[in-house]
Amino acid sequence: MSSPVLPPAAAAGLSPRRKSLVLAICCVSIVVVVMDISIVNVALPSMGRDLHASESGRQWAVDAYTLVLAAFLVLAGATADRVGRRRVFQAGLAAFGLGSVLCGLAPDIGWLIAARALQAVGGTMLNPVAMAIVATTFTGAAERARAIGVFASMSGLALALGPVLGGGLVDALGWRSVFWINVPIVAVAIVCAALFVPESRAERARRFDPVGQVLMVLVLGCVVYAIIESSALGWTSPVIIGLLAVAALGVAGLLGYEPRRADPLLELRLFRSVPFSSAIVMALFALCGFGAFLFVTTQYLQDVRGLSPVAAGLCLLPVGLPVLVVAPLTGRAVGARGPLIPLVVAGMALALGGGMSLGLGPETPLPAVLAIHLVFGVFLGAVNPPITNAAISGMPRSMAGLAGSLASTGRQTGTTLGVAISGTLIGPQIAQGGTAFTGAAHRVWWMLVVLGAGIIVLAVISSSRWARATAERAGTWADPHPCGGSCAGRRGWGHPATGGPGSG
Repeated sequence: MSSPVLPPAAAAGLSPRRKSLVLAICCVSIVVVVMDISIVNVALPSMGRDLHASESGRQWAVDAYTLVLAAFLVLAGATADRVGRRRVFQAGLAAFGLGSVLCGLAPDIGWLIAARALQAVGGTMLNPVAMAIVATTFTGAAERARAIGVFASMSGLALALGPVLGGGLVDALGWRSVFWINVPIVAVAIVCAALFVPESRAERARRFDPVGQVLMVLVLGCVVYAIIESSALGWTSPVIIGLLAVAALGVAGLLGYEPRRADPLLELRLFRSVPFSSAIVMALFALCGFGAFLFVTTQYLQDVRGLSPVAAGLCLLPVGLPVLVVAPLTGRAVGARGPLIPLVVAGMALALGGGMSLGLGPETPLPAVLAIHLVFGVFLGAVNPPITNAAISGMPRSMAGLAGSLASTGRQTGTTLGVAISGTLIGPQIAQGGTAFTGAAHRVWWMLVVLGAGIIVLAVISSSRWARATAERAGTWADPHPCGGSCAGRRGWGHPATGGPGSG
């Protein structure tokens, strides 16, 4: 069934029931995409043994997915703004389902890594696009904050509950089942999207930026490859040095090329807003910390403590349970009082969890381990809603996909770096297990303490009067007025006809 294309203002005419259905469909998509980041972690030991994968192969099984997500999210968001968000959303579901089938059939680690990359191509069309659909469906500031809070809580919950579900599936049906479970969910979501999600697109289409896309893939790919392979080749290896040099040249190319384009892949002017820039960096810090925690913890529980996959998954249940309670409360708190307090709580919880983890060893009492996981659950529940809301709020609706993409890119880049860095720090000690593993993990836990402190500092800075002033100044440009720019030009954000913050 086909639905009409809705301009931003028409979304307000949707019934509450229709809006709730749209939100539910978007939440389902974010659950399967985000859960596939964490659900694979608990399957890594079984997967590695079955496919005879090295430690770097295990890292790539996770990072091939998150790296592609990070590299192409911005392109997917901008494409959805241009050709239609529902259309791209449905294409993403189909690609994600096909990638899941190929993962389930993988005969070796190379096949699996390639199939994970295809999964991620679909995921790039779901994560930011679903956020843009939510942002354009819920038009009031308060209802949008609540809806984004629910959407963000699903993201955090999926990330936390992935290991629990994955552990049960691996124990009962084998590691391939963590991919097969996606197929029926995706099929139902495709049908529901066709029935209930209205089509929407930006009032002004953005042109593609192939040079910017290539540079972005080059930078992220080189950095991640250098980190993962540094443990085998060494940081002084010509290969590693060359990769980092290419990444540095790529960054210079982005900074030099993108500002000269009318429609750049990376709209650097968004970063003139300190709250927006801080939200992206905090997203990177937060998911770097959680990605590192999850990668190390799932292997600690199975390889050091000798737990089965299902037992390891159940031990991570205290990470997911607080998200159910904390994330909705956080969403309401952000809507009522702003993001400062939730972000400070999140930063403190991440730093505290990292500090408490320094005491972990092979014989640490299980209740103490579960208490640490509970702290990480509070962190995850508190951090996503304020970051997501800060990234989307204040942006022109026609750039909702792009703004959402940048927030998601920060998250996926953080997860990718968290897995790559933690794997490099503990890689040589994984095979030894015991105290060798837990001793090496101390470096990861200290990293989490630093990242938590960084979130607190950025939260305070981004909530200052000076930061709010930069956000107001950043609002002096946006998409040209529909007339073609003759009345407002690049400073048309506040024009009533654009639907921006100054409208109405």
